[in-house]
Amino acid sequence: MLLKIPENSPLGTEFPLSHALDLDVGSNNVQNYKISPNSHFAVLTRERNDGRKYPELMLDKELDREEEPQLRLTLTALDGGSPPRSGTAQVRIEVVDINDNAPEFEQPIYKVQIPENSPLGSLVATVSARDLDSGANGKISYTLFQPSEDISKTLEVNPMTGEIRLREQVDFETVTSYEVDIKATDGGGLSGKCTLLLQVVDVNDNPPQLTMSALTSPIPENSPEIVVAVFSVSDPDSGNNGKTISSIQEDLPFLLKPSVKNFYTLVTERALDREARAEYNITLTVTDMGTPRLKTEHNITVQISDVNDNAPAFTQTSYTLFVRENNSPALHIGSVSATDRDSGTNAQVTYSLLPPQDPHLPLASLVSINADNGHLFALRSLDYEALQAFEFRVGATDRGSPALSSEAVVHVVVLDANDNSPFVLYPLQNGSAPCTELVPRAAEPGYLVTKVVAVDGDSGQNAWLSYQLLKATEPGLFGVWAHNGEVRTARLLSERDAAKHRLVVLVKDNGEPPRSATATLQVLLVDGFSQPFLPLPEAAPGQTQANSLTVYLVVALASVSSLFLFSVLLFVAVRLCRRSKAASVGRCSVPEGPFPGRLVDVSGTGTLSQSYQYEVCLTGGSETSEFKFLNFGFNY
Repeated sequence: MLLKIPENSPLGTEFPLSHALDLDVGSNNVQNYKISPNSHFAVLTRERNDGRKYPELMLDKELDREEEPQLRLTLTALDGGSPPRSGTAQVRIEVVDINDNAPEFEQPIYKVQIPENSPLGSLVATVSARDLDSGANGKISYTLFQPSEDISKTLEVNPMTGEIRLREQVDFETVTSYEVDIKATDGGGLSGKCTLLLQVVDVNDNPPQLTMSALTSPIPENSPEIVVAVFSVSDPDSGNNGKTISSIQEDLPFLLKPSVKNFYTLVTERALDREARAEYNITLTVTDMGTPRLKTEHNITVQISDVNDNAPAFTQTSYTLFVRENNSPALHIGSVSATDRDSGTNAQVTYSLLPPQDPHLPLASLVSINADNGHLFALRSLDYEALQAFEFRVGATDRGSPALSSEAVVHVVVLDANDNSPFVLYPLQNGSAPCTELVPRAAEPGYLVTKVVAVDGDSGQNAWLSYQLLKATEPGLFGVWAHNGEVRTARLLSERDAAKHRLVVLVKDNGEPPRSATATLQVLLVDGFSQPFLPLPEAAPGQTQANSLTVYLVVALASVSSLFLFSVLLFVAVRLCRRSKAASVGRCSVPEGPFPGRLVDVSGTGTLSQSYQYEVCLTGGSETSEFKFLNFGFNY
């Protein structure tokens, strides 16, 4: 059980407690309650109208939260049976605080001293009070008690921490001491007070004064013992506070020499070298002998005159610039930068293009350079497929006498852009009738019908090609492998499938934005390669249509035969008779026209990682106008 009792509760106050339960009746039920020995409470046993007995806690002695904030008692319930039985319960009493204690300072009087030159915000003293109460009753705030106007302007106290700080600088010559009362108030309104006695300590508060009489800058770099400056010092203080010492930094090649009373001269210790250091920042320091010591610092800058003995130096011996192809003319592609350790006109740098080491490189038409700032510009649009990289030299010349120069190498790397669409090598897309492939109706699923072979003139991911079936006469019958362009059957063929199918394969590169091309091919379903087969007409043909078809086939076969003969001669000349397999009599489709010259996939995972060869050959007599057979050749 938990009871919360205020510490100012009057004596005799009763606090009801929870009663005990006993399943017995009559005299065997609860008859009496006892409390563990303590100095503040006793327990009373009360009886209700129905005969039940319950306990009440009565306060015998006043509580004090500051002495004992919590009590733990044991309540015992006794029945009247034989033998008697009992039960216990723990009673926890929390003494609730009241504001019965005023704040008390650790010291009634605080005596402090502060130098008169202390800056604003300086800590003067920290007063501290203690309140025995808890919670809001024990929370203390500090204030100045009835301060004068002068004290209010000079001092301030932090209400939470009791820190007293300067709001205004104190001056010993004006006020030598301050006396002020500090009040501490708790959350219940009780307060305490202490006194602060502040003694202002006189200090050496007048720094020395330095007056510059003469200063020479710049000075020649090779002349020793040159008088750089003449100055005088003074201090309005008296005694030791008015005596002064003058000095400069120890790591400088200068000397400070006293002359007449309170006058000093600054001279060079040795001949100076401008290339080692072109400028010196000298701090003249004058310190008095007071306590604490005050000093005055005066900074002067001495420059060293220059001669042209340093050539320009590029920030890099070699620069590499990257330019995306198809750039706009006059595009800023990068910059070179050179610095000269000299000064003035000796350090002014002019940039130029040096004659290229490769006499075939048309440098003058490729890049230009800004002579003043070294900015490089592309004079014309660059083509990655024509020129992947080139290099040239740039020169930097100063304007000294005599002029000095240096050079650096610039490497320009042309980055590929996706400006070439895929080019279909097979089947040949020459604007005439699409290539025809024959497939037996007995072909199993996954039967290789043909392979679409394409290349891309770009490089990298711009040349990575993927294939997909864009259109098909009968969707689901054929499929295209995405990475190699192989066209295969997707299921078993049936007699109900149309004999003639038109497929459109989309070839797309991986550039941004992607470019694409399409390849169109026709597929004829036949019962067997040895069986003569004619393409099914779309409508029932008459005798006139059959005659026209015969004429067209004769002309086509003649043209194809000529093309085949030309292809054989071309392969013999280029391949040096590498093809040993005899070509079948008939028509062979061989890609013609301009093909991209760069067909090597440097990544090892591109579109030409394997070698494929496909031939579609047809033969037949002019009287039958029929296709005889189809032959496939693959080289993996």
